Amino acid sequence: MNIPYRTQRLLKRMLVIGLIVLVILATLFACWLIWVQRYLVYTADGQVKLDFSLPPLSGGVLAVKPDEPDVPVHFDKDGAEMEVSGELEQMIGYYVDAEALKDIAAVKTQVAALEAGTAVMLDVKGIYGEFYYSSKVGDKRNSKIDPAQMDELIQFIDRAGMYMIARFPALRDYTYGLNHVPDGVHHSSGRYLFQDDTGCYWLHPGSNGTLNFLMSIIIELKELGFDEVVLYDFQFPETNDTNVTGDKAQMLTKAANTLVAACATDKFALSFVKTADFTLPEGRVRMYMEGLDATQAINAALSSGIENTAVNLVFITDLYDTRFDVYSVLRPLSGAH
Repeated sequence: MNIPYRTQRLLKRMLVIGLIVLVILATLFACWLIWVQRYLVYTADGQVKLDFSLPPLSGGVLAVKPDEPDVPVHFDKDGAEMEVSGELEQMIGYYVDAEALKDIAAVKTQVAALEAGTAVMLDVKGIYGEFYYSSKVGDKRNSKIDPAQMDELIQFIDRAGMYMIARFPALRDYTYGLNHVPDGVHHSSGRYLFQDDTGCYWLHPGSNGTLNFLMSIIIELKELGFDEVVLYDFQFPETNDTNVTGDKAQMLTKAANTLVAACATDKFALSFVKTADFTLPEGRVRMYMEGLDATQAINAALSSGIENTAVNLVFITDLYDTRFDVYSVLRPLSGAH
């Protein structure tokens, strides 16, 4: 059947108009999906609901789902240039925080002037989930610190024969919480995850997912040459706006023991910045304290419950009062000389 030429032209026009309308509708639908994400809430059982009464989320950056961990689970450090004693020793060393890591060239110069065996602690991860080094565990989002330069710094410090310590926030992580809702601490309403005033989510220490995530990071850091890992933010958020039930101290104690049993060895220590009430595990473990002045150090040591406070108690301070020096102490690397 022959279709008149004018009819063919009309049909073609209608087809083009139809395609344009479909593209516009698809674009509008995609924009709506992006807009509506801010009103998605999650229940404790992982269900997703829409709640248009919620305010927009504050803080943080939209996260990208992290790659699955691909970290070998073994503990022997092959090719080590420096043998680490099986016993922990008192240390007077230095720390390098995220702000100082913005000038890695300066950090290298300062490290080069230290004696071999000096303790150097590096921040390796931020509270929003950003890794400062090239991690296989977390997301690849850019941070203010160049991961390639950080990798070089870690290798430089390792070759210099320093006692390397890595520090990162354990139970506060925006990215992991966003992508692993069942592992997080939920709001008291039970409808969505609790967010603190920095926009961060908190992870539940009783979740197997949380513990596996932390173990993967710790083991990866050990494989990179670190001799010790220090966990801070190892606590529940200080608020009444969560639905956490049960003995919080007991849950933290159980989680700490699980992590130490899985990761610590006679040549690798796993330690904690202790700000919450939980029992420190036995073994190759230290307690770190910060924010204290020298007049508080003695009382803090006496009340710590630590037998060998010269070795197993570490003060992180920017003060140069010598009263700290009867214990282990870490001060800013920038003030080393």
